[in-house]
Amino acid sequence: MAGKRTLNAGNLETLGAAALAELLMELSSGNAVVQRRLRLALAAAEGASEAAQEVRKRLAAIARSTTYVDSRKRKALVAELEAQRQAISGPIAKADPPLAFDLLVRFLQLADGVIDRCSDSTGTVIGVFRQAVAELGPIATAAEVEPETLAEQVADLLADDGYGQFDQLIPAMAETLGEQGLRRLERNCRDRGARDGHAALLQIAECSSDVEAYLAQFNASQLSWPNTAADVARHLLAAGRPEQALAVLDGAAKGANSWHSPDWDDARIAAMEALGRGTEAQQLRWHSFSKTLSIPHLREYLKRLEAFEDAEAEERAFQLAEGHALPLLALQFLVAWPALPRAARYVIEHRAEWDGEAYEICSPAAERLSADQPLAATVLLRAMVVFALSIGRAKRYRYAAEHLRTCEQLSARIDEWQGVESHESFTGRLREAFATKWSFWKLLER
Repeated sequence: MAGKRTLNAGNLETLGAAALAELLMELSSGNAVVQRRLRLALAAAEGASEAAQEVRKRLAAIARSTTYVDSRKRKALVAELEAQRQAISGPIAKADPPLAFDLLVRFLQLADGVIDRCSDSTGTVIGVFRQAVAELGPIATAAEVEPETLAEQVADLLADDGYGQFDQLIPAMAETLGEQGLRRLERNCRDRGARDGHAALLQIAECSSDVEAYLAQFNASQLSWPNTAADVARHLLAAGRPEQALAVLDGAAKGANSWHSPDWDDARIAAMEALGRGTEAQQLRWHSFSKTLSIPHLREYLKRLEAFEDAEAEERAFQLAEGHALPLLALQFLVAWPALPRAARYVIEHRAEWDGEAYEICSPAAERLSADQPLAATVLLRAMVVFALSIGRAKRYRYAAEHLRTCEQLSARIDEWQGVESHESFTGRLREAFATKWSFWKLLER
């Protein structure tokens, strides 16, 4: 049970309105974001029209602003946008849906300009607008917006989709638009320059469950691309037309043979299964695995084998992986499967070949191997240390120092070095070769 001093709504209510008002005045002093939130709350208490007036003022101010928002100021911007969105979709929408709809459209129109002038590496700013997109449909339904009017406004928003904030706008609005609205939206998009194959037109066809309209947007040349063929085939399969899906995939077979397309393989496997051609589907699963060492393909392949055949096939898969032309891909597969003893042996056998730049593979592999395979983990950690120092990437020195300290800890658990240089010898050579990397050695000494 929460104590009386725990910060929650119930405990704060016991302070009384006067005390809370004084606290809010004190906390909001000098904080423009909080002050605006309080003014918005006061306006909402007066009614929807007063709250809407406050929101309009803030949206206009945001639209006029040209100040660049860096990562330090991003949190305040997100809080400001969230406050406006919540006011629109909350109390205003509840009291006056048509008014809320107009305000939310205005809010969404700000998206390109806001994202233009801010650092949004975390995706939090665009996330606010995507949330507003998800709320637009229900509010439009409650507001009883005419399909033609709605189609016009959706088309206008799509025309200013500079950052993909409206990628899901059509699916979000499909039910509210209905067939009439979707047809009008298609005309509006074409009037604004959209041509066959445009993402908006494809989404409209999907939302209308119109497979023929979807197919009609691709010519023979486009369908010869494996990824495009795979996408079209998936829609045909969903419509229960596997023969046509396989025919589309066959038209892109030449391209698929020239460069590997996992999407094409997956779509073809699905088409073969739908047609009852399980043996061919199995052959393609194995073929795809042999190229990419795809764990999902191998698991699906093994799952469909007769009893006791899977162990033999798994061994063949390990041998194929160990002979693969790309050692990093083989390492990633063996660790993720997992087959850690084999991965350790593979690492040691190929100890001179590891590319320390591939830290996205080497680092997690070393972490997984460190528990029971300290020598293999050491080999991978050393590769990353040498790469960081050789290239002189100072930003990586902190990680390199951590890796080298881990190597020292692992060395105490290594009884047989199997021809790999000892930790003392390796560290000595490292100090000789990179004696001038003072910042690295200082980090190591901390």
